[in-house]
Amino acid sequence: MHVVVVGGGPAGITAAIAASDNGHQVTLIEKNQKIGRKLYITGKGRCNVTNVADFRDFLSNVVSNPKFLMSSLRAFDSNSVQEFFENEGVALKVERGGRVFPLSDKSSDIIDALLRAIKNRKIELRFETELTDVKINEDGLIPSIITNKGVIECDHLVIATGGLSYPKTGSDGKGLKILTKIGHTVVKPVAGLSEIIVDSAETATRKRLSTLDLPLPEGLSLKNVTLSVINNQNGKEIYSEFGEMLFTDEGLSGPIALTISSKINRLNVRDYHLNLDLKPALDESTLDKRILSDFSAQNNKMFINAISQLLPKSLIPYVVKITEIPQDKTVNLITKEERKKLLNALKSLVFNVKSLAPIERAIITSGGINVKEINPKTMQSLIIPNLSVAGEMLDVDALTGGYNLQIAFSTGYAAGNNI
Repeated sequence: MHVVVVGGGPAGITAAIAASDNGHQVTLIEKNQKIGRKLYITGKGRCNVTNVADFRDFLSNVVSNPKFLMSSLRAFDSNSVQEFFENEGVALKVERGGRVFPLSDKSSDIIDALLRAIKNRKIELRFETELTDVKINEDGLIPSIITNKGVIECDHLVIATGGLSYPKTGSDGKGLKILTKIGHTVVKPVAGLSEIIVDSAETATRKRLSTLDLPLPEGLSLKNVTLSVINNQNGKEIYSEFGEMLFTDEGLSGPIALTISSKINRLNVRDYHLNLDLKPALDESTLDKRILSDFSAQNNKMFINAISQLLPKSLIPYVVKITEIPQDKTVNLITKEERKKLLNALKSLVFNVKSLAPIERAIITSGGINVKEINPKTMQSLIIPNLSVAGEMLDVDALTGGYNLQIAFSTGYAAGNNI
């Protein structure tokens, strides 16, 4: 059969390779001048290709529709991905959290391997070719597609054009629009793994969560902290994550903030605030003893200087202002009530959530083609028999750590292998 695959990302390339390995004639079209544009920037340019988590742990990191992925993940799992790249000459390594990277830390090695695999199979690769429409015949099948460079006939079509995040890489949502036009439904795309835009800090002990007139400590990275999502109405915690976090110029990012963003992206985020515990390993009593110890050792120091062992330098102005303790007050004059304010600031620094960053800046798209319209074993459309859909176009998304790329490889393989 002549199989046409639209989209030169991980899902589309894997679909093309699998279809070719099954003896089909394959044409892969890509709107850019190169394949894998988004792969270049994944994992901060290092390309976190997969995760070695066992099956159950892997599914626990899938946010949307994990059951849909069970068949495809079993058919082409993390071991399959690693074996493929190692056979293509790419040495791999496993880092903390089971994340797999090329040994070289270069995403270009992954892309070069995919390009070699395409060329070795004599897959026809057409660059700067963009899908603009599909034709449907009287039998409800797709006999051909329309591109900016003319009509291409096909016996089977695989569409893997991505979601809406990082549109400059090619994921501009046009594929979703075309699929909607021919009868598929789309779960509204929203930002997944996104920066959380916040107001400045406050403390949970205040009656009103007003803002402070201080810029965020952009670039500050925190380790071993806990970030929790709190309902503004009832004060109940709905999510909590422990690990690393990063301040940006507008809000919070880094692993735990990104994870939380994917869990709240379908909520009215203004109904919640974030609580940052800077010292989660210490309960209040232990932390109070630590503060007393620090103060007694620096008895005549000013307050702003005496807390340098407790806090990163760029966070000190926040804490000083929140506690309302005069920064030049010597610590031997600080009262028990003031020390309690410091304790509250260290255990519950609050940020009002304004929004998530725009979907164009999100790492992935949450939402996409309704998976009820797709066969989970083959990725074939249940509406148009000779159409398959794979990758980020589907309403499946996961947390950081290589899970989303694995999903792209697995669904792409299922799409190409079952034609």
